[in-house]
Amino acid sequence: MHAPDGFLDAPVSAAAAVVAAGAIAVSLRGARRELEERTAPLAGLVAAFVFAAQMLNFPVAGGTSGHLLGGALAAILVGPFTGILCVSVVLLMQAVLFADGGLTALGVNVTTMALTTAVVAYPLFRGLVKVLPRTRRSVTAASFVAALVSVPASALVFTLLFWAGGTTDVPIGKVAAAMVGVHLLIGLGEAVITALTVGAVVAVRPDLVHGARGLRRGLKLRVNGELVDAPDTREPAPAPAAVRSRRKVWITGLATSLLLAGFVSFYASADPDGLEKVAGDHGIDEKAEEHPIAGSPLADYGVKDVDDDRLSGGLAGVIGVGVTVVAGTGVFHLVARGRRADAGSDADSPAGTSV
Repeated sequence: MHAPDGFLDAPVSAAAAVVAAGAIAVSLRGARRELEERTAPLAGLVAAFVFAAQMLNFPVAGGTSGHLLGGALAAILVGPFTGILCVSVVLLMQAVLFADGGLTALGVNVTTMALTTAVVAYPLFRGLVKVLPRTRRSVTAASFVAALVSVPASALVFTLLFWAGGTTDVPIGKVAAAMVGVHLLIGLGEAVITALTVGAVVAVRPDLVHGARGLRRGLKLRVNGELVDAPDTREPAPAPAAVRSRRKVWITGLATSLLLAGFVSFYASADPDGLEKVAGDHGIDEKAEEHPIAGSPLADYGVKDVDDDRLSGGLAGVIGVGVTVVAGTGVFHLVARGRRADAGSDADSPAGTSV
């Protein structure tokens, strides 16, 4: 659902950029409450996993494919503010390295794919988890519903932006029906990927699922047919270093991301995604512009001058995962250090003084 340059006029693209910049600024501050320096690498890993999963286009219907947007998944795993930053890092890497999503449309893509999905999915997920029975299946089901709803919501926001500043004269009713309709189907794929991922993490390390923290009643896990209390995600009890260590989770997640991007992506659907299909069918893409770095060494997720398609795509995917995890982890380390600096300022302030 990466919008290229030229779909929307300059004023609307600029307005979306302002909204995106504001959302990122707020998220940088909000993420300080969600992150610690020891959890920053996990947030970077989530960004890398979203990047890898977005390379896996899956067929939906009528020669159309879809891919993960990732906002719901990231928000549930690492928090809504950090989740917005995760997807924003992915979109930036895709735009500047792989010519995927326009540069002037970057604000549009952050608004639709990062901001909208997280803002819609996370409150819905939290609301469902609070009213459903406190089991792993409930958390998984809540993540499924939240992810499912987030995708057509993103499509609807793009439709509204196109209504305000589309560069082609297409009836907005047709655009809305086509965009929301196909993205309802894509949302099912998003929901499955999100639910499987959240369910897998909850099964082994429920303390690492941000969206399951701070709930009134302890999470229940089914072990050998019986429900038992999971570790308290609000105040985790002391555990041996081997149990507390996040290294194994990080290594497993990175290996999975590399496998998806470096190998499984070769078998992804080659059909146009939902936005590309709708744009082609309804003439939205008549004024689409070529990406400024269309001739770059990694454009279109391939390594220039590598003739073997499988090797070219695999290398590009591995490079993308590596760059994203490094960039994301660096950003989140800086954010976490900002939290520590804030805490230090509060501690140094005289009692009763507002800082």
